[in-house]
Amino acid sequence: MHILSAASALPGPPVDNAALARRFGMDALWEQWVEVFIGTRARHLALDLESGKVTTTLADLAADAGARALAAAGVTAGEVDAVVLGTATPDRLMPATVNVVADRLGIDQVRTFQLQSGCSGAVQALDVARQLLLAGETGTVLVLGGDVIARFYDVTRDLTRAAPAELVNYVLFGDAAGAAVVSARPAPGSAEVRALFTRLVGLGREPGAVLEWFGPADRHADRDHDRPAATEDYKAIERHVPEMTEEVLLELLRATGWTDRDVDLVLPPQLSGRMTRLITDRLALPAAREVSVVDHAGNCGNAIVFLQLERALAEISPGERAVGVSIESSKWIKAGFALVGGAS
Repeated sequence: MHILSAASALPGPPVDNAALARRFGMDALWEQWVEVFIGTRARHLALDLESGKVTTTLADLAADAGARALAAAGVTAGEVDAVVLGTATPDRLMPATVNVVADRLGIDQVRTFQLQSGCSGAVQALDVARQLLLAGETGTVLVLGGDVIARFYDVTRDLTRAAPAELVNYVLFGDAAGAAVVSARPAPGSAEVRALFTRLVGLGREPGAVLEWFGPADRHADRDHDRPAATEDYKAIERHVPEMTEEVLLELLRATGWTDRDVDLVLPPQLSGRMTRLITDRLALPAAREVSVVDHAGNCGNAIVFLQLERALAEISPGERAVGVSIESSKWIKAGFALVGGAS
């Protein structure tokens, strides 16, 4: 599989920590806590913080990113054989967001798949595309990933009373979508996928993140009807993600036959600015340049890998080697990929 192009779409202007603090009435100490312990400076949100109104849908963002990726690859809608979307936050249960996006892009008469997953859904979507290409019946696939997590925010919430598992979500996440055009054939500026895998490792493990989907009947039947829609066990994630990242890296090195000194670019997990820096230091790849976007975009869920790929494709030279790692913490999935820069 060759990645011909990658593109991204972000909603609205960046929202920095000071803006969040003002909106929710938090003091300077809270803002300092975000800077030091989370380490993410800004994020883009698909809603108006004052009114709580959603301003941009996942379909809006994914269609924008998909159109940019197709244009960058020089591929028309009629040349796309399949569309795959990874997301944890589809706009609706039905119709599937992937089909809405395909319609907006003028893509029809093709296979479409929508995968429900946390961050690793981006790599899972790439994996599905790879299997389609290997089967020999598909030549070009548009792969999408994205999330609009801000619509699960309660903008009227008193954050001074919020539990840590809820509070952390207001600063960790951003909204975005990304896309990649992949093909069985290389093209100028493309990168070849040398290894790629995803693996569920959640047997017996408690979820590290929970995103509820409430319906009216759920609300009436649930005695704990005030529970938040999104919670994050940040302590568990801090404990498990760095170790899992090392495991993914070692597996990728074994699969490719590379050593740690052969890696020129590393695309680490993007939970938060602080966590990403700790993980990159722990990997200790002596020659690798880090490709990160979390400082200014936040944790964009399934969009993150595509935001990183967009930068990596612009930076990778022919013959250079890159590894990417994505960890899904809701029920714990390890995912990774290895790339080699193609001819310019």
